[in-house]
Amino acid sequence: MTGRGRPSFAAGGLARHIPVLLSEVLKALEPEDGDTIIDGTFGAGGYSRAILEAADCRVIAIDRDPGALAHAQELTETFPGRFRAVLGRYSEMERVADAEGIEAVDGVVLDLGVSSMQLDQPERGFSFAKDGPLDMRMGAEGPTAADIVNSLDEAQLADIIYIFGEERRSRAIAKAIVRRRAAAPMTRTGELADLVAGVLGRKRDEAKHPATRTFQALRLHVNAELDELAEGLGAAERLLRPGGRLVVVTFHSLEDRIVKRFLASRSAPPQKGSRFLPDSGEKEFLPSFQLLNRRPVEPNEEEVRSNPRARSARLRAARRTEAPAHGSGLAGLGVPELRRKGDA
Repeated sequence: MTGRGRPSFAAGGLARHIPVLLSEVLKALEPEDGDTIIDGTFGAGGYSRAILEAADCRVIAIDRDPGALAHAQELTETFPGRFRAVLGRYSEMERVADAEGIEAVDGVVLDLGVSSMQLDQPERGFSFAKDGPLDMRMGAEGPTAADIVNSLDEAQLADIIYIFGEERRSRAIAKAIVRRRAAAPMTRTGELADLVAGVLGRKRDEAKHPATRTFQALRLHVNAELDELAEGLGAAERLLRPGGRLVVVTFHSLEDRIVKRFLASRSAPPQKGSRFLPDSGEKEFLPSFQLLNRRPVEPNEEEVRSNPRARSARLRAARRTEAPAHGSGLAGLGVPELRRKGDA
């Protein structure tokens, strides 16, 4: 499974976290003295630390994972008065900023997906490489992946695996899951990984584990990550001041497609109406962003060699204009919708 960043280890344990495309993120973000920047996906704090070291600025870090915020205390002590960590979702960044007395920010950075720390902790249930409980929740609330695979019907499971995992054999996998759970509930990552590998088989020269797409699909569904992304992009648009930077690092095509469509729609020439709002007659929507890179920035060969999890990373960035925000809404961004139970 692809994950963001890589930890380095010293004798005392976890030492420094180096996220992917770090120099490219800093180049796009351009932190300056006096800036206020939101790191919407704190993780192990790699981006937050680098931003704080690059300029005498303030960073508000957000993460929905209580475990991630356990690493925040060291930054709080190292950068007194300049760093604050908040438990929550980055789609809530406006509420977080308001609670801090902040009306607008100079930058927003989002490093999407599951972190290396989460992948490396078997008890979190994100990885097929190490057996653990089939959880996959980034926070501590809501149904687990085990709840999903043991309760949804075959068609719903197939939809999740096909839409969120882009897995062509989704129906065969869903059928095998339903057949297996009839004997006993599936509760372990190892069980699911072995089942998927049994359905798909595995070639010796295949780089990815056969269960990669299925695990990705369940994780995205359990955490509603694509809805969170679309809502978070809209929140960043409203919160960024003119000249502020939005920098997003994605790790698979579904995420990248949403970011690409969002920035394309917000940087397009003025047009009547908007696909994101009801027809408003003569109202014009001026570009709310100016693209900083028309093609995504990718990691170089050296970074991929040192951190194979970085191989699928893509960076897109844009500068906020003085135009009003276009409004919220998920329509037109390519966020998949699943059939609900009972739908035809």
